[in-house]
Amino acid sequence: MIQVAAGLWLPEHEFEMTAVRAQGAGGQNVNKVSSAIHLRFDIQRSSLPEVYKARLLALNDHRITKDGVVVIKSQEHRTQEQNREAALERLQQLLSSVTKVVKPRRATKPSMTAKKKRMDRKTKHGQLKALRGKVDH
Repeated sequence: MIQVAAGLWLPEHEFEMTAVRAQGAGGQNVNKVSSAIHLRFDIQRSSLPEVYKARLLALNDHRITKDGVVVIKSQEHRTQEQNREAALERLQQLLSSVTKVVKPRRATKPSMTAKKKRMDRKTKHGQLKALRGKVDH
């Protein structure tokens, strides 16, 4: 089981992990050892609350297919167990990012004092640059 949020756990039978051969350099060993992990998690068939499912499906993430399946490939470690843990950690991060409620941004405008200070700084900087010019005799 992996923890999604406080009091919300995801059972292991809801995601499937398969071992595949890793890509890239690695000598002869890479051709015979399946150390990479493919993790698949179907959002629609999961036991997550509907709110989190909708947020997950609304994400613009390349790991989520059009069918609503999260596919995570982990191959950065040499052992299958480490790749399995890395894939689970990435899934947990993805799911926990959806559980956080983002406070809406409220537009504000700068105060009169802030505007005056900014204009004073610009004027002072402009005067300093004007003094850098050529001196006429």
